[in-house]
Amino acid sequence: MEDFSKYKIKDYKHWSIFLHQNQGYLGRCVVWCNREDALDLADATPEEQRELFIVLSELGNAIKKAFQPNWLNYAFLGNETRHSHGHFIPRYAKPKVFEGVTFEDKLYGHNYKTDHNFSASLEVVEKIRMKIKEALE
Repeated sequence: MEDFSKYKIKDYKHWSIFLHQNQGYLGRCVVWCNREDALDLADATPEEQRELFIVLSELGNAIKKAFQPNWLNYAFLGNETRHSHGHFIPRYAKPKVFEGVTFEDKLYGHNYKTDHNFSASLEVVEKIRMKIKEALE
């Protein structure tokens, strides 16, 4: 399981938001269920379900404010990490430049695919995290 803790953006009662360390999609985040034994999204409690939609709405608004994506994708897969979590993936029709780095969504309009070769400095990743955090406040 990946350690997202150093990329924390915000805690809620039932969910937490973390910046995904691979920023091939500018503003990509992980929404993590705080309950230790949470495995499947379909098993979320009614309280977790309600709060999840609040988290997604607030995160979506923050990302729109921070980076102006053209679309938002949500993926709750659980293939590699067996815990209830989702990937929040902003999508961009045209390349975006942030802190001198060009972020290009080459698959815009199609399913996303992580580019494992994409790299942004830790300084840029931290600036992305802080921009989202500020937009959430």
